[in-house]
Amino acid sequence: MATALAGAPPDASAQGGARIGPNAILQMVPVLDAHTGADIRRSLLAEAGVIDLPDGSGMIPEGPAAALHQALRRRLPHEAPQIAREAGLGTGDYILAHRIPRPAQALLRVLPARLAAPILAQAIARHAWTFAGSGTFAIAARTPLTFTLADNPVVRGERSAVPLCAWHEAVFERLFRSLVSPRAHVTETQCCAQGAPACRFEVRLR
Repeated sequence: MATALAGAPPDASAQGGARIGPNAILQMVPVLDAHTGADIRRSLLAEAGVIDLPDGSGMIPEGPAAALHQALRRRLPHEAPQIAREAGLGTGDYILAHRIPRPAQALLRVLPARLAAPILAQAIARHAWTFAGSGTFAIAARTPLTFTLADNPVVRGERSAVPLCAWHEAVFERLFRSLVSPRAHVTETQCCAQGAPACRFEVRLR
């Protein structure tokens, strides 16, 4: 049975609408600078309505963050998947460095992968609002371990023949490779942009 959690934090309305973690923007900046240069990065941020970079201390409105990812795909369609993936890996590294306690990480790494994987999945579900925004995250299946993200704001309104969520894919993969198995591989098999009811991510512990 799927375990579903609404993406938005409980006080989203009090904060002025749906929020998402600041790394949806912050981890994109150095990757854009490396791949495209600061001028194009500034242009993409301006197009997305990002006037000032978040300071990283709290949640941010999801609108500009989603708009940045969409502007990237629109302006740089060929480079976008790799840029988004590198930003997702950076987001995973940030979570490992700042959000998951060291003792918990140590415990997951010594557990067999079949035990560590569902524990990590539940932890991801409890903090889904950091990457899901106003979407709805769920653990949809256990074998293979599968996540869904319905009404994903990062691709909302887009249409594509292929899945677009390289950033989410990479965040999940970094966490599972670091804490569960170095052979873990995460694939987005369906995407809201393809007309699917939810973006669907399968975790394979190869």
